[in-house]
Amino acid sequence: MSMYKRIGILEHVGYGNLGDDATVAAVMENIITRWPQASIVAITLNPDDTEKRHGIRSYAIRRDSKLSPHLSGCQPKPTLEAKLKAILSNCRALALAIRVAKALAIRAPRAAFQELLFLIESFRIAKSLDLLVVSGGGQLRDSADGPYKFTSSLFKWVVLAKVTGAQCYFLNVGAGPLRSWTARSLLRCALPLASYISFRDEQSQSLIRRIGFRGVSDVHADCVYALPIPNRTIIPQSPMSGNLVVGLSPMRVHWDKRPSTYARIIRELGRLGVWLSDHNWHLRLFSTELWCDVEPIRDLHTTITNERSPCHISCAQIDGIPALLSQMSAMDYIVTCRFHGVVFAHLLNIPVLAISHHPKVSCLMKDIGLSDYCLDIDTFDLEQLSRTFTRLVNNVANVKAIMAERAAQYRSELNRQFDSLFLEPLASSPGCYDLSRQYCSKST
Repeated sequence: MSMYKRIGILEHVGYGNLGDDATVAAVMENIITRWPQASIVAITLNPDDTEKRHGIRSYAIRRDSKLSPHLSGCQPKPTLEAKLKAILSNCRALALAIRVAKALAIRAPRAAFQELLFLIESFRIAKSLDLLVVSGGGQLRDSADGPYKFTSSLFKWVVLAKVTGAQCYFLNVGAGPLRSWTARSLLRCALPLASYISFRDEQSQSLIRRIGFRGVSDVHADCVYALPIPNRTIIPQSPMSGNLVVGLSPMRVHWDKRPSTYARIIRELGRLGVWLSDHNWHLRLFSTELWCDVEPIRDLHTTITNERSPCHISCAQIDGIPALLSQMSAMDYIVTCRFHGVVFAHLLNIPVLAISHHPKVSCLMKDIGLSDYCLDIDTFDLEQLSRTFTRLVNNVANVKAIMAERAAQYRSELNRQFDSLFLEPLASSPGCYDLSRQYCSKST
């Protein structure tokens, strides 16, 4: 197999999920290490953000791939249309008639024309590629804005790659949930067009088989485990008093319409924070989701300080992968609701207590060998948290040994996978990913 010269990395990234960004960084690094002459471009939800974070040319994954106003913190100004809607809100029949007429006469033709233009541009991009790599854990799933907005994006790009003669890899992707018939149908059509498919866990592989895919596939660890971690990622930031630091990472449950779930997270993590403060632990609130978890961090901070003031608590300032690794490296223990919160803690060999909101979290903790330190998001409480955390601290040496051994296995496994897929390794010393910018020429 000759070396591909131009490679596209497709990921639903660009909205502050540093786990997804770390996937892009890991895949880039492992390709460039083996194929140093390759040119890499990205296809993402937010090309501007991707270009700033990774320094590569980026394109929109779909026509409306733009940063949403609520994510940037900007509220759109009321438009004339919004004002008319407010006026007509009391006349539902007239408002409905106007909406239908506008949709048929204006919106539908305009959307169809814009989509045609986008497909032409996407075809041009796909035609320039030799290989399309679909990476990232949560690629094969329904999305909050419907299967057309997510799964069909994968379908269109895989079809375009096939039509233009580019190879396509699905690289260590996660699957589920897949509740909609549309999403399942699109994936059944898209996956057979790929040259290589691997999943990040056996549950994802089993789910895709259950929806009707019968092709050959592998199972390998999440790609982020292949991200090179610098030997020294931080300037020590632990308190001078010598007190140990616990990182608490809440989450926003936009996938769950039950407000009780979010209330449970904030209430019980808040109670844990007070309990830890009472036992002289220092607290640092953080998240691997930059924009999505701003509110949960604020709510958790308020909950803890309202119950115990003063207490040693801070909110980490994070704007990218280097800052995240720096902040997490200063933590002695981590309690997280996020999948990639577990992955980053594992990479840094920091004992972690996981609160599972999705089977992917409990599956990972089980595979690591830490299922005893994984609690269910719908049932956990302070008693479970404090008891499990105490057990984690008491077994810290054994836990760190288990984590280190498993992380080394994952990294070795992923190296073999990348070697098998990208068959021309660099003859000289392998490069390393400079997390503060781009690539450096050799390891130091």
